[in-house]
Amino acid sequence: MRWAEPEIPGYYYDAEKNRYFLLKGPTSGTSRASSSFAANAQKAQEKPPKDRKLWKRSSVKAFTLLKSRELNGHLIPLHGRKGNFFEEFQKIQVSQPRVWKYSGTINIGDAGLDQMHVHALTPEGQIAVDVLVAGSRSHLLSLFEVGKVRKDYGAGVECIPDPVWPDFDKCEAECFKSPESLWRPAGASLLMNSNISCIKVPGKYSFHLGADGFGFQQRALITTLGSEAFGGSLCTLDLVEPLDLNLTSDLRPLVREIAVLNCTVWTTDCNPNAIQAFIGTNHGAAMIDLESGVTSWVCQSKSDVLAQQLDQMGNVVLCGLRNGAIVTVDIREKPVRFSGGPTRHTIHFPPGQDRKHYKKWFELKGNIYPSQTTHMPSSVCCLSSLQWHDKYFLASSMDGSVKLYDHRMARRGAIQSYEGHVNSCSRLQFGVDQSGRFLVAGGEDCNVRLWSIKSGEMLFEKKFFDAIPTSVCWRTAQRFVDVGDEHKSFTSSEKYEGGAWLGSSRGICYMCW
Repeated sequence: MRWAEPEIPGYYYDAEKNRYFLLKGPTSGTSRASSSFAANAQKAQEKPPKDRKLWKRSSVKAFTLLKSRELNGHLIPLHGRKGNFFEEFQKIQVSQPRVWKYSGTINIGDAGLDQMHVHALTPEGQIAVDVLVAGSRSHLLSLFEVGKVRKDYGAGVECIPDPVWPDFDKCEAECFKSPESLWRPAGASLLMNSNISCIKVPGKYSFHLGADGFGFQQRALITTLGSEAFGGSLCTLDLVEPLDLNLTSDLRPLVREIAVLNCTVWTTDCNPNAIQAFIGTNHGAAMIDLESGVTSWVCQSKSDVLAQQLDQMGNVVLCGLRNGAIVTVDIREKPVRFSGGPTRHTIHFPPGQDRKHYKKWFELKGNIYPSQTTHMPSSVCCLSSLQWHDKYFLASSMDGSVKLYDHRMARRGAIQSYEGHVNSCSRLQFGVDQSGRFLVAGGEDCNVRLWSIKSGEMLFEKKFFDAIPTSVCWRTAQRFVDVGDEHKSFTSSEKYEGGAWLGSSRGICYMCW
């Protein structure tokens, strides 16, 4: 029997190290001092460190930046360092977003959202319109026209934006212009065979300009999970021909089933020319020809591929696995026939991980780059390359980690982390704006958060409704300007408005600044 060690005021005893350690803070005295120390400790726990970064950013005033720019030019002094005026001013704008929730959108966009710029037919003739493609976990695929509501042109439902943030009752109405309404034609919906798992518009930022300077997308990729009665599938929403907004039937004539597989389909991505699509399944990753529907496996794994991202050149595809691995698959080589079962590869944890976990084996086969394989602490749920810096990609996992990696040095671990995200078991999406400066994501605590990708600072955090924002889509640029090289085309600052669509079981929201 071991006797309890005597208590010494101001110290605590560590049985494992068999010694006393000094307590920080008040050690003895009246109960008032003890209660004060406990209260201060509780306050520190209630306010996590990430809040300090958030409030530090919001403490920078626009007037201060403008004054500093007049005195110092675009390179301004900021908190003991040099900062770029444009970047700092943009952070102030992003940290004060405006949010609207659309009526009539409950259980419509919680599985996937993406925006397209297409041609449409109206009584006035052919025009260019923005459409929002929404998928739900209740099998429903829907199509909305953004703005230009035409109540006199066929039947439909108008979804009106209602302000939810900030407190618009205390603000001047003219300072917060309401966004455009959403119009869903009566026939602009379709019940799919199973839950929708992903919606992706290929070539969204490839800048193939029309005569009016706008970029047009002609199809959207849609994947379904599959069920006991139906296998997982890849479908396309084809809008090659001008869209008739007076839809009298459902979307079935516009939706084409490309391939049905005897497995669960989690995600998809497509090369820029929209000829081949890649899907992530519970058996690995497959390549599908969008014209013939021929399927060939580029990677086989016993761990589900939950997230995918192609590079801009269409040479490699990143695959995020349920076991936390992020592998790079070369898709330029002809897919091989797998025989004899998968080959074992080694995942090398980044420096700083526990040494007993330095190596972890998992079964995988394909044309992969072992030197560019990395690992996250939990299942990978979302991947995204930075549009203007294709050597970098963002990844999130189901333990709440959000990290930035350099593709060339992936095995060395992340080069930036984004604190504050909350997740435990959900496939939550995040969105990256076209400039590659800001990141938006919803957490399991129902909060929406915005970060600066470059600095890692959290710029905004707020709960708008009692539902998890599971899908995110950054709004496409209003107009593109061609500067001679399509890889260097950029969005017109006069027409571009930063904003993102957020989908949850409680409805669709729009956030802008």
